[in-house]
Amino acid sequence: MTLALTRSPSKDVDPELAELAVLPVRRRAQWGRWVAVAVTLILFAQLVSSAITNPRFDWPTFGAYLFSPIVLEALWFTVQLTIIGAVLGFLFGGVLALARLSGNRVLATFSFGFIWVFRSVPLIVQILFFGYLGALYPTLGLGIPFGPTFVGAPTKDLLSPYTAAMIGIVLHQAAYGSEIVRAGILSVAPGQHDAARALGIPPAAQLLRITLPQALRTIVPPAANEVIGLLKGTTAVFILALPDLFYQVQVIYGRNGRIIPLLLVAVAWYAIATTVLSIGQHYLEKRLSRGYGSKAPTKKESAA
Repeated sequence: MTLALTRSPSKDVDPELAELAVLPVRRRAQWGRWVAVAVTLILFAQLVSSAITNPRFDWPTFGAYLFSPIVLEALWFTVQLTIIGAVLGFLFGGVLALARLSGNRVLATFSFGFIWVFRSVPLIVQILFFGYLGALYPTLGLGIPFGPTFVGAPTKDLLSPYTAAMIGIVLHQAAYGSEIVRAGILSVAPGQHDAARALGIPPAAQLLRITLPQALRTIVPPAANEVIGLLKGTTAVFILALPDLFYQVQVIYGRNGRIIPLLLVAVAWYAIATTVLSIGQHYLEKRLSRGYGSKAPTKKESAA
C-alpha cells in the first residue's frame, strides 16, 4: 500500500504542484553489498590462515633475512638505481619533450625517433646491449665522422656493468618520461602562453614560472607511477650480475635452497618502498592542488 501525502498550498507554491502526491523514498535492498563483504572477509581470512599455518612459508627464515646486512645493502643499491634513473631520465625526457614541441623539424624528428626506439625495446634488452657494447664497438673514440679519431679508449674500460645498466635505465626512462612531460605541457591552456608573450616575458621564464608550475599537476601522477614501475624494473640489472635486491635474494636462496621465504623478503621490501613512494606522491599532489577546486576563503581568512 502506497501512502500519498499532500501539502497545503502556500503563497510561493503553485496550487497545481501542491496537489501532487509525495511518495516516500524506497530503500534499496542492501543484501548484495553484505554478500560481497562476507565473501571478501572469508577470502581474506583464508589467506591469513594459510599464511600462518602453512609451514612452507618458513617465517623464521623470512625474519632472519629481512634485516640482514646483505639484503639491506642490496635494497639501498636498488633505491640508488631508482633515484638516479628517475632524476636523469626525467631531466633528459624533459629536453626531449621540448624538442618535440619545438618548431624545428630536425629536433622534433630526432625526439620522435628516440622515443620510438627506446619504447620499442624492452629494458632488459637495452641493459644487455650496453653491457656487451664492447662486442660491437671494441673502442670508443671522439673525432671527425669518416675521419681521424682524436681521443679513444677500449669500451670495456669506459663502460663498467654499473655504467651500462645506468645508461640503459636512464635512456629507457627518458623515452617514457618525455611523453609524460609533453602531456603536462600540452595541458596548460594556450592563452597562458599568449598572455606571457604579450607581457614580454622571455621564453625561459615562461617555461619555468608559468608553464611548468601548472603542468606539474598533470605530470606528477603518471610520473610517480613511472618511478614505482622503475623501482621494480631495476630487477633487470640482474642480467649483468649487479647486486640489486632481486639478484642478492637469488644468490642467497641459491645457497640455502629457501626459495619461498627469500622471495617473500624481496616482496616485503618492494612493497615497503612502493608504499613510501605512494605516500610521497599523495602529499606532493595535495600540495600542488592548492588553489584548485578549494572552498572560497571566509571573511576571517580574507582579512588575515
